Amino acid sequence: MRAKKFFTVLLLSLIAIAFLFPFYMMIVMGTYYSEDLFKQLPILPSGYLVENLKTIMSASFLRNYWNSFYVAVLFTLVTVGVASITGFAFAKYEFKGKNALYGFILLTMMIPGHLGLIAYVMEMKWFHLNNTHAPLILAGLNNAFGVFFMTQFIRSSVPTEVIESARIDGSSEPGILTRIVIPFLMPAISTLGLISFLGSWNGYLLPLVTINKPELYTLPLGIANLSTVFRTDYSASILGLTLGTLPLIILFLFGSKTLVRGLTGGAVKG
Repeated sequence: MRAKKFFTVLLLSLIAIAFLFPFYMMIVMGTYYSEDLFKQLPILPSGYLVENLKTIMSASFLRNYWNSFYVAVLFTLVTVGVASITGFAFAKYEFKGKNALYGFILLTMMIPGHLGLIAYVMEMKWFHLNNTHAPLILAGLNNAFGVFFMTQFIRSSVPTEVIESARIDGSSEPGILTRIVIPFLMPAISTLGLISFLGSWNGYLLPLVTINKPELYTLPLGIANLSTVFRTDYSASILGLTLGTLPLIILFLFGSKTLVRGLTGGAVKG
């Protein structure tokens, strides 16, 4: 029994090391001079960390960091808010064309998002919103997965009897949503919020085609533009990526249990 437990722990440890080693390499490579990365396999930290930090700080890294942060927060609020209201409507209301509209939303999940990118950029240009952060935030309005996820969760986790009781007691429909339904949805809201934040934080293509002003660059764009026409500074870029993953690690450390509970909650009860 002890031998079985030992080999299980050993196997899991080896798998953990295999997954964590690339991340360790990313941290170590950020301490090297860029050209030294190609001379040897960087196992141990080097002494070029401060110079790489100066390089990324000289390229408005903190401003890019702030841009990514507040865009990701607003995108998450828009996504969760719209998905919660729409999911509540699909899950608990009956109206003409409901099934057709819900089927159309599900159909859009089958279409790659990149196919609609050109139309979305043209739409933002028509509204004179290009070269602002608005296109990055308003993209949360049409999150089909969020609507589907919240609809399924509300159907399986919010009893209709509770809503009917609230109506009998005289509660308004917005009051039912905010005071009765939302408390049931906290696991789903946390899960969708985490997924939305990660998607916005890591987003590269949409900022690339909608933003041309360096002062509006998000973190992925800022890291991609660290290199100059004379030199590609791989080490500084890798250090920027390392610093860019810190919020994601913190979110995962504090939200991993909530993420799993939200993903499995509707499935278990459904």
